[in-house]
Amino acid sequence: MVNTKTIDAKILSRMFLAGAKNLEAKKEWINELNVFPVPDGDTGTNMTLTIMSAAAEVGSLQDPDMETLAKAISSGSLRGARGNSGVILSQLLRGFTRSVRKSSELTAKDIAAAMEKGVETAYKAVMKPKEGTILTVAREAAARASEIAEDVEDLETFFNEVFAHAEATLEKTPEMLPVLKEAGVVDSGGQGLLEVFRGAIDGFLGKEIDYSSFSASGGPAVTKISPQAEADIKFGYCTEFIILLNQPMPEEEEHSFKEFLTSLGDSIVLVADDEIVKVHVHTNHPGQAIERALTYGALSRMKIDNMREEHQEKLIKDAEKLAREQAAQEAEAKAAEPPKDYGFISVSVGKGLTEIFKELGVDYLIEGGQTMNPSTEDMLNAIDKVNAKTIYIFPNNKNIVLAANQARDLTEDKEIIVVPTKTIPQGITALISFVPEKSAEENAEAMMEAVSKVKTGQITYAVRDTRIDDKEIHEGDIMGIGDSGMLAVGKERADVAKETVAAMMDDEAEVISVYYGADIAEEEAEELCAFLEEEYPDCEVELNMGGQPIYYYVISVE
Repeated sequence: MVNTKTIDAKILSRMFLAGAKNLEAKKEWINELNVFPVPDGDTGTNMTLTIMSAAAEVGSLQDPDMETLAKAISSGSLRGARGNSGVILSQLLRGFTRSVRKSSELTAKDIAAAMEKGVETAYKAVMKPKEGTILTVAREAAARASEIAEDVEDLETFFNEVFAHAEATLEKTPEMLPVLKEAGVVDSGGQGLLEVFRGAIDGFLGKEIDYSSFSASGGPAVTKISPQAEADIKFGYCTEFIILLNQPMPEEEEHSFKEFLTSLGDSIVLVADDEIVKVHVHTNHPGQAIERALTYGALSRMKIDNMREEHQEKLIKDAEKLAREQAAQEAEAKAAEPPKDYGFISVSVGKGLTEIFKELGVDYLIEGGQTMNPSTEDMLNAIDKVNAKTIYIFPNNKNIVLAANQARDLTEDKEIIVVPTKTIPQGITALISFVPEKSAEENAEAMMEAVSKVKTGQITYAVRDTRIDDKEIHEGDIMGIGDSGMLAVGKERADVAKETVAAMMDDEAEVISVYYGADIAEEEAEELCAFLEEEYPDCEVELNMGGQPIYYYVISVE
């Protein structure tokens, strides 16, 4: 007789992978639920990348117990978290796994308690939680689970009742957030969480689900690369393996191992837990990476792929020699230099904007922003690269702030200050406001004061019909989106840009900055600026080539 009153690590693993698979299958649909119908609706993508990071860890485990499974889910999702929705999902999983890791089997009561712990952890990660979001759906699901756990022992009944309550809560989100009601959609993050629940229940019931994409051996199909791309490759072998540790790897040794791998190649991924270390590296000498790894324990799931044709071996050797020389020089220079008092990390997208940040003294730029939110792991890698005692991070996007905060909380050897800039112009203004003679706290305060005076408008196009802020929007319309809502809608880019600026102007405005995107000719941008100079003679109008995709113009008024 099938036990329907408890689940073990094997069943929980199956449920988690099924939840991840279902979310992946629905990600594009979830993206389309975003309130603003912009071409960068990425809630589904962010949540999928987050849970897939954990699913890859889980898929590589062989017959795990509850503690090993919990570590894989928590570590994988934490490091892979992208965007607000992804960070919240990672925190829900982190709290849940912390609650269950010491158990061998889980009853309805155990699961309900773990769901409550997940909600508590997620709420702590968000500065100002909003009702009508993924948090509300998670909280209500956990509350229903706790409510019925005493009386409902059968897990199929338990899961179905919790799911039904979560689904009903999701349907109410438009009543909690007026902006959802106006757009005629439910909360996209809440829908994503519901799809994880739906898939997990399918997994519990033993429905046929293809897990191959999560296993270490069943990665994505190989894509044929062009001759030019082949010529640009410096390291020829994609090398992956898992180390089954003889003993836990200390943090210093983890750092040392990562430095060693960096000297051998690039595309380093190293995730260490108490019992295993997952390694990925592109190198010309996989044997050296394997040899060093064997000093820590036995190896499992080894996989080496040649990334180009053998007749290019000479090119590989030349690149390997150059890379070794550069790595040695960089390591020597890094070791010789004492840390600076302060450094800067900024998120940027577009060649022109990246150059502006470099000119303002940013030490490390993370490519990302609207179309691809950087993960917590990306932030941690950037922090590792900046040799400074205090590091300021400028997310420049409201959907990246939580990932930056999570990286800050995971960093112990440097002081990290996240300046919660929500747009590129805010990040630029914050950097300009920095004064070396001031303390870190004084600078952070001054930056936020300067940022509060910046209004930003972003001009892009609609990907579907909707209604926002009493404005009818049709697919293909041009939209001007401000800091807190829709400012303008029309058919012509220039007209919408002018209307957007007009909506941002006030008596205190002194400077209008225009950053034109990759799809705008310089002449068109100059015509817009000429109009703004004539329309607002008391303001200084600055024109910059931003080069950003998707957004025709990013315009600030301050």
